[in-house]
Amino acid sequence: MNSERARLTALYGGLLVLAGGLLTGVVYLLVKEGLYSSISLAVTSAVPARRMDDLPSPTPVPSWSPAATASPGALPPGAFRGLAITRQVSDAAESAALERLLTVSVIVLAVYAALSVVLAWWMAGRVLRPVAVITETARRLSGENLHERIALDGPPGELKRLADTFDAMLGRMEQLVTAQQRFAANAAHELRTPVAVQRAAAEIGLAGEPGPERVARIRSKLIEVADGSDRIIEGLLVLAASDQGLRERRPVAVHEVARRAVEALADEAAERGVTVSVRDRPLTVSGDAVLLDRLVHNLLANAVRHNVPGGRVEVRTGPGGVEVANTGPVVPAATVPLLFEPFRRLTERTHAPGEGVGLGLSIVESVARAHGATTTASPNAEGGGLTIRVRFAS
Repeated sequence: MNSERARLTALYGGLLVLAGGLLTGVVYLLVKEGLYSSISLAVTSAVPARRMDDLPSPTPVPSWSPAATASPGALPPGAFRGLAITRQVSDAAESAALERLLTVSVIVLAVYAALSVVLAWWMAGRVLRPVAVITETARRLSGENLHERIALDGPPGELKRLADTFDAMLGRMEQLVTAQQRFAANAAHELRTPVAVQRAAAEIGLAGEPGPERVARIRSKLIEVADGSDRIIEGLLVLAASDQGLRERRPVAVHEVARRAVEALADEAAERGVTVSVRDRPLTVSGDAVLLDRLVHNLLANAVRHNVPGGRVEVRTGPGGVEVANTGPVVPAATVPLLFEPFRRLTERTHAPGEGVGLGLSIVESVARAHGATTTASPNAEGGGLTIRVRFAS
């Protein structure tokens, strides 16, 4: 910071001294050009021509020819002598005045240069003070104090915008770190639960000499818990892959992906008594086919599983994107944004067969973000449930 302040001081001070030097030089030249005529006029006015003959002869008298005069007429007696005296007095006064002017100008310029350096140093400090505050705040930041802000007070300007931008960045970082911490805690909890179930099944269910039926029941339970853990891990891997962005893009017919997803979930929808209708207008998106397939599948699976018997699911694709609307429980508007966070559900988890792990909509949003799309959700006014829209950039 001191080096930057020294550079700004040198720049500001140099510019001020240069401006002062130029101003002094211009003033000196302008005064020099008009000083002789002013002094000559003053001397002539102070010493009348009729008294020129009474003045003593100057020694030596400058040798100049009468032919050099600009007056066309005859000169009065003693005019040559008067002009010589006027010239000599004017030259002496001019020399003394210019010498005095130069001395005073040099002294004033030296004082001005010193003051310029001091003012430039102070000005540089004032200019760099917000930068020092930003630097100190950035140096002090860690995961524990991301809530701190610069909150720079000052008029609108580049440094004010820089500080406000830095504060906004800190806000986003705080949200990201908080979300990551919550994600890690939820993931640990979700993975710890099946491990605890497996241990309990092994220690209690297989204690002693269990019979074949008991062993078969414990075996089925362990397989079910392992399948749940596998779904959690698979969801986390998909979420991590989509958060890293796309390495390559290829044209993907999303309307065909939606049709295949409806066919894949047809049996589950029939078991739950849910009717699925599709309006698949053409929609081609440049992106990753596997991730887009997971996006549409998760949207449809979420709509089918979080529904009511006799409910409906409507899937629409077209130039505007993908839209999935379903009936189901009433969703409070304040709860809708929370459903896109990992491991967040509308109701508490019951570990019932076929229950999701709470990663479906978070994967949808992550995949959409990787493809430059936006995800919005709104509760339905009639019939409950949600309407989720994924709009891709044209």
